Amino acid sequence: MAAAALPVMRYGLTTCFVWVGVLKFQDYEIENAEPLVTASPLTAWPRKKWGARNLGRVIGTTQIVLGSLIAAKPLVPRAFAAGSLGAAAMMVGTLSFLVTTPEAWREGHRMSQLSVLGEALLKDGVLLGASLLTAADSLSAADHS
Repeated sequence: MAAAALPVMRYGLTTCFVWVGVLKFQDYEIENAEPLVTASPLTAWPRKKWGARNLGRVIGTTQIVLGSLIAAKPLVPRAFAAGSLGAAAMMVGTLSFLVTTPEAWREGHRMSQLSVLGEALLKDGVLLGASLLTAADSLSAADHS
């Protein structure tokens, strides 16, 4: 089972990053991200400087590149490690939206009650763990090649 888990995780990450990256070129995705982007100190300044659509394209392109690097593990383990570490960094960034975005919490409730947006962000903790595990796997493979 463990032998199957890593490839499933690798290509699951690849699919998530590439698919969501492609969606960043759609207007509805740009609009959905606005509360996150404008509330975060990480993304508010580039959003103001470049505009929502251009920031979405930069993020989308980054996600597509990271997803492609993650898929490269059988060919180039170090590139895969870079993709996985980049994905981990991106997940830390998106998890920070839980703190910076008021819309992530149900209005008038304590922190334990996430909104639908907050629930969607919470899954990035799993993607962060998967990114770190796949990075460790690729670095191990690179050291043994």
